[in-house]
Amino acid sequence: MSYVLQSWDPENAAQWQREGRRVASRNLWGSIAALFLAFCVWMVWSMVVINLPKVGFKFSTDQLFWLAALPGLSGATLRIFYAFMVPIFGGRRWTVFSTAMLLIPAVGIGYAVQDPTTPYSTMLVLSLLCGFGGGNFASSMANISFFFPKAQKGFALGMNAGLGNLGVSAMQLVVPFVITIPLFGGFGGGPQVWWRGGVETQLWLQNAGFIWAPLIVASSLFAWFKMNDVGVAKASLMDQFVIFRQRHTWVMSWLYLGTFGSFIGFSAGFPLLIRTQFPNVNVVAFAFLGPLVGALARVGGGWVSDKLCGACVTLGAFLVMACATVGVVIFLPHPGYAGNFWMFFLLFMILFVATGVGNASTFRMVPLIFLALKEQTVENGDSAQLQLARADANKESAAVLGFISAIAAYGAFFIPMSYGTSIKLTGAPDAALFSFVLFYLSCIVVTWLFYSRKGAKIRC
Repeated sequence: MSYVLQSWDPENAAQWQREGRRVASRNLWGSIAALFLAFCVWMVWSMVVINLPKVGFKFSTDQLFWLAALPGLSGATLRIFYAFMVPIFGGRRWTVFSTAMLLIPAVGIGYAVQDPTTPYSTMLVLSLLCGFGGGNFASSMANISFFFPKAQKGFALGMNAGLGNLGVSAMQLVVPFVITIPLFGGFGGGPQVWWRGGVETQLWLQNAGFIWAPLIVASSLFAWFKMNDVGVAKASLMDQFVIFRQRHTWVMSWLYLGTFGSFIGFSAGFPLLIRTQFPNVNVVAFAFLGPLVGALARVGGGWVSDKLCGACVTLGAFLVMACATVGVVIFLPHPGYAGNFWMFFLLFMILFVATGVGNASTFRMVPLIFLALKEQTVENGDSAQLQLARADANKESAAVLGFISAIAAYGAFFIPMSYGTSIKLTGAPDAALFSFVLFYLSCIVVTWLFYSRKGAKIRC
C-alpha cells in the first residue's frame, strides 16, 4: 500500500470509480474516528466541572465556568495553526500526531481529579491542554476536503464533522456512567466519596479522562496504517496565506462563527446552564441530547445543501436560531416566574438542530466560492488552466475551511463565559442570549448580501 497519493484527482470520473471512492471512504472513516475522540477530549470538562464539587473540590461557580470555557479558547487558537499543517506534513502523518497528543490531557485529568487538593492552576492547565482536541477539527476538515469531488464535498464534510461532533454527545452520555464503576480496577485508582442525602456514593471521576486513552491509541494506529497523504495537496505556508487577502475568507469566518461557534459553545455551556437555571433537573439525563441532535443535523444538512444550495440553507438556519434563542429567554426563570424547563429544553433542541444544519451548509459554501473565484480566471475554457485552477481552489478552500473553523471555535470559550459574566453581573443569562440574537441577525444580513440575493456575484 502506498501511503502517498501522487496523482490524485477526485474530479476524474474514471479514477474515482476505479479506486478513488474506496480510498476516499477509508480515509473518511479514519478521520471520523480520530475527530470523534478529539471532540470527546475537547469537551470533557463540560461534564467534569459539574462533578468536581461532589468529590471535594471547592471551586466557585465562576471558576467552574472558566474550566468549561478554556478548552474552547486554546482549541480555537490551536486551530489557526492546525489549519495549515496538512499541506505541509500530510494528512495521514498529521492525523497520527494530533490524535496521539490527546493522551496528554486525557491521562492528566485522570490523575488530577483524584486529589481534591489539586491546585486550581493545575486544573486550568489541563483545561487548556484539552484544546488539542479542538485544534484537530481544522486539520481534519482540511484533509478530507482533498479526497472528494465537488458534487460530494458537502456530504463528505458533513459526515466527517457531523459524526465527529457526536463525540461531544457520546462523551456527555458515557462519562456519567463510567465514573460510577471501577472501570480500570486498581490500575485506575480508588474511588472518591460523595455524600448525597446522608448516603455515601462512590465515584471514579478519573475515568472521565482514562476512558479515552486506549481508544486514542487504537485510532492513532489505524491512521498510521490505513490513511493516506495526498501528494498534490502539498503547499507551503506562503502558498496558503493568500487566503487572508480574499474577503470571502473573512465573510465566511463570520458566518461559521454563527453556526459552529454556536454549536460548540452551547455544547460546552449547556450542562452548567441547566444546573444554574433549573437546579432540580437531572443534568445528566438531558445535557447530551443537544450535541447529539446538532451533530446528526449536520450530516443531514450536508446532504440537503448538496441538493439545494448552501446559502439558502444557511439563511434559513440563522432565522431559526434567532427565533429559538428569543424563545429560550422567554422560558428561563425570572422574578415571579419559575420558568418552564420543557419549553426551554425544546427550544434549545431546535437551536442545536439549526446550528448543525448551518454548520454543514456554510462548509458546503466554501469550496464552491473558491472554485468559482478560480474558474473565473481561466481564459477560453483552457483545460490545462482549468485543471490547475481547480487544484489551486482545493488548496485554498482547504486552508479556508481550517481557518474559519479556528475562528468559530472561539464560540466554545465566549458562550460559556458570556453566561458566567451575565449571571455574575445581572443574576441571569438573558443579556448573553440577547447578544446572540443580535449576532444572528447580522449573519442573516451578511448571508443575503453576499451569497443568496439575485444580484450576488457568487451565489452558492
